[in-house]
Amino acid sequence: MKFITFKFLVVLLYLISSSGSYAIQDPKLKNLFIHKNQKKLENINFKNIKNETVYLNNFKNSLVLINFWATWCAPCRHEMPSLNALQKNKNFKNLKIIPINVGKENLEKSEKFYKELNIDNLEIYYDNDIQLAKQFLLRGLPTTIFINKEGKEFARVIGSINFEDEKLIKWLKKFD
Repeated sequence: MKFITFKFLVVLLYLISSSGSYAIQDPKLKNLFIHKNQKKLENINFKNIKNETVYLNNFKNSLVLINFWATWCAPCRHEMPSLNALQKNKNFKNLKIIPINVGKENLEKSEKFYKELNIDNLEIYYDNDIQLAKQFLLRGLPTTIFINKEGKEFARVIGSINFEDEKLIKWLKKFD
């Protein structure tokens, strides 16, 4: 009887200890919202600094973060350096961060913003007519949309966060 109890205890401990390492656990950030049902995204496009149309579908098979921001947004200014650091994080192979300025601002203002904050790993994109912001039903700035390799929105952050947070990086790595 003791032997059976011992085997049961060993199996139980094994199951408990190994299950946590394989689960995709929420990093428990106050303004991170994970969707129960992922949202299929279609016909998503925006402009680059050359005024060329860029399509979200161009980034299939990548983990994509779309970050909506503006130069006049203080929380955007606060979070942009950590977003820049995340883009250059060597632990990610298929990460594309797309910062989209929705402030109806000219290129010079955006470039000055990037220069002041030493943003050197991110490109500048625009949504001057704010159609994309409306399509994503933004409630404020900054907002970051998390899109998996299948092109589905699986989470979003409303407000600023530290994109260098180790819990967030560990969680995101599971989608890379």
